[in-house]
Amino acid sequence: MSAGVVRDHRDDLATEEPLEIRIQTGEARRTLAITMRTPGHDFELAAGFLHGEGVVTSQGISSIAYCTDDDVPAEARYNTVTVRLRGDRLPDLPALNRNFMTSSACGVCGTASLDALRDRCSPLPPGDDLRVSPETLYGLPHRLRERQGVFGRTGGLHAAGLFTPEGELLAIREDVGRHNAVDKLVGWALMSGRLPLGGHILMVSGRSSYEIMQKALTAGLPIVCAVSAPSSLAVDLAREFGMTLVGFLREKRFNLYSSPERITTP
Repeated sequence: MSAGVVRDHRDDLATEEPLEIRIQTGEARRTLAITMRTPGHDFELAAGFLHGEGVVTSQGISSIAYCTDDDVPAEARYNTVTVRLRGDRLPDLPALNRNFMTSSACGVCGTASLDALRDRCSPLPPGDDLRVSPETLYGLPHRLRERQGVFGRTGGLHAAGLFTPEGELLAIREDVGRHNAVDKLVGWALMSGRLPLGGHILMVSGRSSYEIMQKALTAGLPIVCAVSAPSSLAVDLAREFGMTLVGFLREKRFNLYSSPERITTP
């Protein structure tokens, strides 16, 4: 309905389906997580998710494939991914002691507190040489939006983009879940041997949450920008680990919440 006029027309919708992520070493295997996602770049999503949870590195993955195990119905095989790990036993990590469902909306994905993150991550170097101008930041939302092909048809997807300090877009991934989009981007970097991503900028549509900051930290990203607000825990994480967090980046303005030295100012 528009202006009181009722019309029938086709409306393209963003696809949302479950993806089960399994890990396997030798004959040992288990389901680690089930996440609601937009199909596409599923192997990157699995790799990025496992990297963010501290389960794997690039050297730890032997192969990733859709699952053909007998317990998986044929119609579900493209919604189940098996990540084969190198070695002869499954990793003994706290994250493996439970199975959990992750929603495309909430992003509850494993590490639940700053205490757990301190055990495996160190603060980023405070004296790095990365400097980005405000003018570069101003252009990031537009460059991200113009490459969101599926969003243009559906209006229902989030995006995560990886940029150079000069504002060049290197890669973009879309998903119904903003944290899934980041996992796909980190998984792409992991599988192409680009990690860590020091000297790069992560730009996300929507808000910046603790989960997004966690994934950015484990990928070595020093600057995270979002078009909307950060959560309080996202700001806490950024300040403790020396990350530059930019929020409300739109219409040639932004808020700077932590590590301002990486953004040049008059």
